[in-house]
Amino acid sequence: MGDLEGLNILITDIEHFVGRPGAKALLDAGATVYGTDPAFADPQNREKAEAALPGLKAVAGADPVVAAGRVLEEANRIDVLINNDAFPALRAPVDTAKDEDLEATYEALLFKPFRVTRAVVPTMKNSGSGKIIFLTSAAPLNGLPNYSMYASARGAANSLMLSLSRELARDNIQVNAIAPNFIESPDYFPPELMADETTRKKILKNIPLGRLGKPEEAAALIAFLAGPQAGFITGQVIPLAGGWANAR
Repeated sequence: MGDLEGLNILITDIEHFVGRPGAKALLDAGATVYGTDPAFADPQNREKAEAALPGLKAVAGADPVVAAGRVLEEANRIDVLINNDAFPALRAPVDTAKDEDLEATYEALLFKPFRVTRAVVPTMKNSGSGKIIFLTSAAPLNGLPNYSMYASARGAANSLMLSLSRELARDNIQVNAIAPNFIESPDYFPPELMADETTRKKILKNIPLGRLGKPEEAAALIAFLAGPQAGFITGQVIPLAGGWANAR
């Protein structure tokens, strides 16, 4: 029996960022894992996701709030919510940044996880326990020139996590954030980007550990925070960036 046996876990944007590696670690630990993704509006994409990750339950629809409702209809409760939010880090100096890009960034990285969390919290309160994990970014911990839209949205998500951790502690709900940077992923550091030697050297020189992080390393931290050993950890932004950024 795994540490997460009997837990119902919902992961958003599962086809992006560290969604699949995180789901695999949770499944290996015995959890029942539900995944949402905009691509899951197409039933063929749901079938492909379940075939690629045996045990995963891909939830129909593109809206994660609606998907959360469907999980609750089927399983009656969600024990762990993982807001695995992914959106391109759009490069733009502040004086040329476009309103539509700012709004899209905040919609994906702050408003959406807020709404999903709001939908899931009542079932956790009724159960008397729960865990909420935000996958954010280390960018706001260090600052990224020309990426103010992305970094500020991620920083807002970190602040949302901190406020919720205080608000929900009385209900035995632990809320934390994992703040990655320089993690191998199709969304941010894909193999084709790192295949160029010049680009690779430029990126790696910023990382004290001298390498990209592996998706499995992020997944292990997700599984730990979702499990019973992390019951006394809440309100933490945990950098996962090879020494590039520290929590403040």
